[in-house]
Amino acid sequence: MGAVNLAERLHWGSVAPSADTYAKEAEGLADELTRRIQGEVRFSDGDRALYAADLSMFRQVPVGVVVPRTVDDVVETVAACRSRGIPILGRGCGTSLAGQCCNVAVVIDFSKYLNRILEIDPEHRTAWVEPGVICDQLRGEAEKHGLTWAPDPATHEYCTFGGMIGNDSCGVHSVMGGKTVDNIEELEILTYEGHRFHVGPADDAEIERIIREGGPRGKVYNELRDLRDRYADEIRQRFPDIPRRVSGYNLVSLLPEYGFHVARALVGSEGTCVLVLRAKLRLIPSPPKRALVVIGYEHVGVAADQVPAIMDIKPIALEAVHRHVPENMARKGDPLAGAQLLPQGNAWLLVEFGGDTQDEATGRARDAMRRVDASGAHHEGMKLIDDPGEQDAVWKVREAGVGASRVPGVEDAWPSWEDSAVSPEKLGAYLRDLIALIQRYDYAFTLFGHFGQGCIHSRIAFNTRTPEGV
Repeated sequence: MGAVNLAERLHWGSVAPSADTYAKEAEGLADELTRRIQGEVRFSDGDRALYAADLSMFRQVPVGVVVPRTVDDVVETVAACRSRGIPILGRGCGTSLAGQCCNVAVVIDFSKYLNRILEIDPEHRTAWVEPGVICDQLRGEAEKHGLTWAPDPATHEYCTFGGMIGNDSCGVHSVMGGKTVDNIEELEILTYEGHRFHVGPADDAEIERIIREGGPRGKVYNELRDLRDRYADEIRQRFPDIPRRVSGYNLVSLLPEYGFHVARALVGSEGTCVLVLRAKLRLIPSPPKRALVVIGYEHVGVAADQVPAIMDIKPIALEAVHRHVPENMARKGDPLAGAQLLPQGNAWLLVEFGGDTQDEATGRARDAMRRVDASGAHHEGMKLIDDPGEQDAVWKVREAGVGASRVPGVEDAWPSWEDSAVSPEKLGAYLRDLIALIQRYDYAFTLFGHFGQGCIHSRIAFNTRTPEGV
């Protein structure tokens, strides 16, 4: 779709379209899809209401919902939408925090049927999955081979790979194995124009071969190569060089030094470019034994100051939790058992180490504790946890961050200033400024995050329910 046509489609400069804009076409579309696909066609008011929101504070009523049973259903759905000029939106479990999973479009829900692990190759440490596969489905199967998928967000029990690829998801163990973009080998994609092909890395000779072959794939590669050549120097100079850069398009992946990796360039594009039909993923060895060091600090900024030094010790996870998380869960009548295991403090770093044996993992943890004490950095308390059950209980405190942000009738904090990321060396100063700004306006807040990569999850109780609050 060209820029002018897109501008016209979006009523550029005036009012964005609503579901009513497509009401006339939607009725015919629903009838056509009911005839053409095996999957579920859900265009009722109730179905549309169910898909109008995600985990964010945004709401957009979709044109309709399709739950495809097969890849052919997806192809047919996109073709029918294209013929009527109706937008599409791929969706997994709907856990996005900034409205990415709701839109005035036909929502294609991959989670119910297109959720098979197609192949695990232990020798080459790869897996092929459909977009509706849940993160923990693959992690559980990969563990049978001593492998794991590194990015594991707090929603790992239900987030899907299509969503993780769209969002460039990270997680607790991204410090061990990288973000989603670092672990994608190949994608099978479908464009809005109905073209279906595979994308992955390509050297100059492979790029030339693909372009010479022509067709839609050759055209895409030719245009992406031109884009790279035109902006390569600017991308190198101006893209933020931080571990948690997940915002915007991954143009860095198109640079020659990153292998002109078209699949990785699409990671994080939020479905604005293609739909993912299948994905080839990189798996990494999973340390079979773990030890957890929990360090308490008086202020979360002081905790953040210690992150660079602790990262030098090579943990496989480095997370943080502010006291508001266990406090709010207790206020909601759902106290966390793991909170009783935390040492004294107002904020905690959770530092995990792995090993082939428990002695090896625990030894690394004890060495880290000695180095923390020898550094002279003040902490309120430090505790080693090597019992798997107790480790799990402490990790549940970290995973409770999202649920802890909303206390009905008391505190209503939504993701808004969310997923902010800086260089880990600047994290302490950033947090002090951020918290001072929040407190200047007397907002309640909940804070936690992937401190090992300089990423903060924050829930701030902005009052969006009254004119005064807005």
